[in-house]
Amino acid sequence: MPLIPPGQNLFVVDLHYLVPLDQVEPQIKPHLDFLEEHYASGCFIASGAKVPRTGGVIIATAKSRTVLESLLEADPFKQHGLAQYTITEFRPARTASQLAN
Repeated sequence: MPLIPPGQNLFVVDLHYLVPLDQVEPQIKPHLDFLEEHYASGCFIASGAKVPRTGGVIIATAKSRTVLESLLEADPFKQHGLAQYTITEFRPARTASQLAN
């Protein structure tokens, strides 16, 4: 399967916590469940916490920015007002051979 399926775009989602980490912690498990659902669907390619832990990053594919924004509305971090999301669409000019078809 190619990194970006036909008809899909590639996005970097930058999450920035809006509250102290102790307020984020109770929603970590629901957030991880949300991520897993979208890994299973093929939408999410990679994700993880920032260092230092001020938020996280998700690499995703979607048909459009609007579709991705709608999907992210279901993230518990978003639903509970814990994080702000910055979405950047990009077209890779090169990828590592391991990511090729």
